[in-house]
Amino acid sequence: MAEPELTNEVQLSAQGRVVIPAALRRALGFHPGDRLIVRQEDGRLVLEKAETVERRLKARFTHIPKHENLADELIDERRAEARRELDE
Repeated sequence: MAEPELTNEVQLSAQGRVVIPAALRRALGFHPGDRLIVRQEDGRLVLEKAETVERRLKARFTHIPKHENLADELIDERRAEARRELDE
């Protein structure tokens, strides 16, 4: 069952600050000192705990074996591409 959506109106201060209402902080598990990632998405402002973003990114790349170095693969691909361009 989906959680009920909490909706509150907040006001942007002259310094650009917004207070996250206590009920939303509790529902989201936000605590003083938490690192939050802020991004724009489809005209909306999205706040997420940094640890949530980190977990999502780690999960996205779990299929890649630990011994593989994606940076080295990318560099190799770019070098091969440059060699092909020189040969043309």
